[in-house]
Amino acid sequence: MDAAPSPFARRLSRDQLIALDCLAGAVISLFLLSAAARSTAPEWARLALPLALGLPLAVRRLWPRTVFCAVLAPAVVAMALHVTGGAYVAPAYALYTVALTARRGGRPPSQGVVGLSVAVAAGMAVAGTPAPSAGFPGDVLFGAAALGGAWTVGRAVGERRAYTVWTAERLARDAVVEERLRIARELHDVVAHSMGLIAIKAGVANHVMRTRPEEAHDALRVIETESRGALVEMRRLLGVLRADPADLGPAPGLGGLPGLAERAGLAGVTVDLDVRGSGGLPEGVGLSVYRIVQEALTNVVKHAAPARCRVEVEDDGRQVRIEVTDDGPGPGTLPPRGEGHGLTGMRERVMMYGGAFEAGPGPGRGFRVAARLPYRETPDRETSRREALTRGTPDRGTS
Repeated sequence: MDAAPSPFARRLSRDQLIALDCLAGAVISLFLLSAAARSTAPEWARLALPLALGLPLAVRRLWPRTVFCAVLAPAVVAMALHVTGGAYVAPAYALYTVALTARRGGRPPSQGVVGLSVAVAAGMAVAGTPAPSAGFPGDVLFGAAALGGAWTVGRAVGERRAYTVWTAERLARDAVVEERLRIARELHDVVAHSMGLIAIKAGVANHVMRTRPEEAHDALRVIETESRGALVEMRRLLGVLRADPADLGPAPGLGGLPGLAERAGLAGVTVDLDVRGSGGLPEGVGLSVYRIVQEALTNVVKHAAPARCRVEVEDDGRQVRIEVTDDGPGPGTLPPRGEGHGLTGMRERVMMYGGAFEAGPGPGRGFRVAARLPYRETPDRETSRREALTRGTPDRGTS
């Protein structure tokens, strides 16, 4: 993974960055010219070598490796001719850019490694030539250390930026996955209940069309009502996905539970609804309660109808408890397990609040779904969340 530009570089255009590099190259050239003025080297070397060291740095962002090799050669010559002991500044600056832009996880660029070796070897060799300046060996060693330090710092900064990019990409991917799961959950919650009821009523109408036309007519009326309702819900969901947050209307909550009970009654399930509590549920918790009850009733309609079902919702101001039980077929008569997402979706909604979820055969006949959603901070909130994440739940032919 390549390193991302620094925050400062992201605020500037490409031309502005090159202009800054031109300024840096000019400053380094002037610094080296000033230092070379005190040298006893030939005049051409005191003028040409500082310019050859500083000017290529103007394009270090465009061709970092080429620029490093271009300034490395005059740096070695400048040190050999004792033009200036600061000739290592330009190659160190260029090598920093090479290290910064090197691909993460790969080998260091061959030009950088070879160039660094040549610079150190040449400097050390020249240090042993006759009549070097008094500080020359120290300059060579300091130059080698500067090059090594530039490479190390460049790699460290590059790794940090690459990690920042990787973290941002991972968070973006996780957000996309979470949003897809949320949309899938909402689509399932909106469609599954109505489609299950429509399928049952369509089967009834098909069997009694000739013998009991009035009953078939009632079934078709339910199909029409449910299909229209599902279409409205789908349009509302799509509108929520497209709308701005300020445009969102109130989400379904406890006030929608009687409607769910009435719709389940159309499929032959008698629902006893008992809602108790403070009435101050947060909107997100109210929506989760609505969806859990909706999915539980959908399963009753699909797998237990005709049956009697009891729905209990109790809110004590700190958490809300949900229990849905039916007296439908016993465990031995349940249909094979499905591959749907009903119980999984309910469990995920409960886990978001660190609650507890259970689903399985009831104490006698039928099936029982129980959930607890805490929405106020309590001392055992974290313990409950861990238990919810690790608790397994038996499945039951869900949609």
